[in-house]
Amino acid sequence: MNIQFKKGVLELCVLVLTAKKDRYGYELVEQISRRFEIAEGTIYPLLRRLASEGLFSTYLSESMEGPPRKYYKITDQGMTVLNELVTEWEKFAGGVREMIEEGSE
Repeated sequence: MNIQFKKGVLELCVLVLTAKKDRYGYELVEQISRRFEIAEGTIYPLLRRLASEGLFSTYLSESMEGPPRKYYKITDQGMTVLNELVTEWEKFAGGVREMIEEGSE
């Protein structure tokens, strides 16, 4: 998949996944990688930025598999941004779909 496509939707994907349940960084990498390949190193800077912007709160939780994990919990502000991004994405994707259909006629 085109790297620019991925960069453009990664924030939306992370917000969508954390809206369902609190997640830790590697778990997000695994979930997103099931659909398209991403490098683990791309998620952590994004998570730090979103947390610093107030879209996530964080907490540590003990893990049976090693050291405590840092979990990301979406905030009310994060939910607002998520809803805005979903609306923008649907409008954008619909426009692209229309152009593709027009181009193939």
